[in-house]
Amino acid sequence: MTRRRPGPTALTALAVSAVALPLLAGCGDAGGLEGAGATPTAVGPRDLWPTLTPASAPADDYGAGETEVVKGVDVPGGDLRKVDPVAVVRAQADADPETYKDLADGLARCGTSGRDGTSGRGRTGERGCPVLRAYYSDLTGNGREDMVVGVRAPKGQLLVRVYMYADGKLIQIMDDEDAVISVQLADRSVVVRAVADLSGYEYRTSWSYDSHQRAMLPTRDEIVRTGPPTSPVPETPSGDATRPGTPSASPS
Repeated sequence: MTRRRPGPTALTALAVSAVALPLLAGCGDAGGLEGAGATPTAVGPRDLWPTLTPASAPADDYGAGETEVVKGVDVPGGDLRKVDPVAVVRAQADADPETYKDLADGLARCGTSGRDGTSGRGRTGERGCPVLRAYYSDLTGNGREDMVVGVRAPKGQLLVRVYMYADGKLIQIMDDEDAVISVQLADRSVVVRAVADLSGYEYRTSWSYDSHQRAMLPTRDEIVRTGPPTSPVPETPSGDATRPGTPSASPS
C-alpha cells in the first residue's frame, strides 16, 4: 500500500534535514532550499446583487427531462434491434398528428416495411424517407441496448431521439432538434454538434442518462471555437465599378 502522507518518523527526518542544511551550506553545498516567492492569495467567487430575488421558473422550455411512452409498437423479447424505427416514428405521428404534420409527407415515402427506414423508395434525403438508420448502445446502464434514431426535418433540422425499453414499455427518453453538424456516441453519452449563430463557432451538447429523472439530460452544453471567423464580403451595387473599401466620390 502506497503512503500518500508522511508519517511521524518521516516528519522528524524532514525536520532534522532542515536543521542540517544551513551547516552543510558552509561546506560548499549548492543544493540548499530556495524560496519560491510569495504564494498568491486564493480568491473565491463573489456574489453579485446579493439581494436579487432568485427566479422560480425557467425562462424557456428546453424540453430536457421530458419522456414519452410510445404505444402500438411491439418489442419482441425486449430487443430494440427487432423494432422498426420507422414504425416507432409513425406511431408517435399517429398519436400526435399536429406535431408531426411537417413530416407526414416524408413518412409516407418510407414504405410499409424496412427496419432501417430505407424501404419503399428507399433513399434518405430530400426525396427519400426522413428516418435514418438506427444505432444501438447501452446509454442507460441497465444492461440493455437503447436505440438512437435520427429524423430529417424541414429547414435543415435533424431530430435526434433515444428510446429505451423498461417495465414492458417503449419509452422515448431524449428528443433534440437542431441544425446538426454531427452526432457521436461517447461512452454513455450522445454528443450533438450543431451550427452556432457566431461565425467560427459551434454548439456541442452532451446528453447523458439521469437515473432520477429517467431521461437523457443535457449535462454539458458549450459553444466551441472551430476556426477563424469569416467576414462577409461587401456587396457592390450593379453598375458601380467602385471596389469594396474604396471611398466613392461625393456628389457635386
